[in-house]
Amino acid sequence: MPQIGPYSLHAIRAGALGLDGGAMFGIVPKPLWSQRIEPDESNRIPLATRCLLLKGEDRRILIDTGVGDTFAGTKYEDIYAVNQPDGGLQRQVEGEGVAPEAITDVILTHLHFDHCGGSTRQVGDGEGAVTFPNATYHVQKAHWQWAQDANPKERQSFLDRTFAPLQKSGQLHLVEGATTLFPGVSVEQVHGHTEAQQIVTVADADTTLVYVADLLPTTHHLAPAWTMAYDVRPLVTIEEKRDFLERAADAEWNLFFEHDPNVAVANVERTDRGFQIIRSRPLREL
Repeated sequence: MPQIGPYSLHAIRAGALGLDGGAMFGIVPKPLWSQRIEPDESNRIPLATRCLLLKGEDRRILIDTGVGDTFAGTKYEDIYAVNQPDGGLQRQVEGEGVAPEAITDVILTHLHFDHCGGSTRQVGDGEGAVTFPNATYHVQKAHWQWAQDANPKERQSFLDRTFAPLQKSGQLHLVEGATTLFPGVSVEQVHGHTEAQQIVTVADADTTLVYVADLLPTTHHLAPAWTMAYDVRPLVTIEEKRDFLERAADAEWNLFFEHDPNVAVANVERTDRGFQIIRSRPLREL
């Protein structure tokens, strides 16, 4: 397994889902985006929910938690083409030698259901229980406040039952802005997709890996105009992508893609046609 600083890195496939291709690519015409990702008969494109597990000497850190059982047994399971792995997220984590009780920290990039749904699980007819009972859940304070009073554009993405138990459990840590959470693990805010989404950087003196979340949902979203209809501030997304990609190219960062169905890790370079993906590969080849 690849190593950065004190952490071994493990990609966790928390399932898959399908979202409308037009929504995922905004104003980009279907004849263009469909050449890159073929939609199904319902115009949905396949998307991964790829989480990242960091195993250190005294910490087990999980970044994002996928959809979980948010839509199990409901019509939305079919609408969003949710495909959960056998045993769900917990079994995938156990497959990397980590019991759910051993997870010390969960970093949530934001509270849209496909990023935080696995943080909690349904127990009978109750409100739900926290999936990782001994973990501290790290969410940006500004984003937590934003999600409490969801705007009409995001209301279907913020589902209270996926994150309300975190506060009731006393396991919620509200992060304020860019900071280092642990040695070698830092976060910074971006605001185009949603207010105060946090992207996560894992770095040592030799290697940097950035979990880009929905700043760059797939490797096909590098071009400025290729933003999502889901973005609350698409013009801000354009500027944030431009700034981020400049830094990523200059510093040769490795980018970890949460939703790309085929690519886990890649780098970017400048070309006369803008930024392009290079060295696409699985995490184990980092």
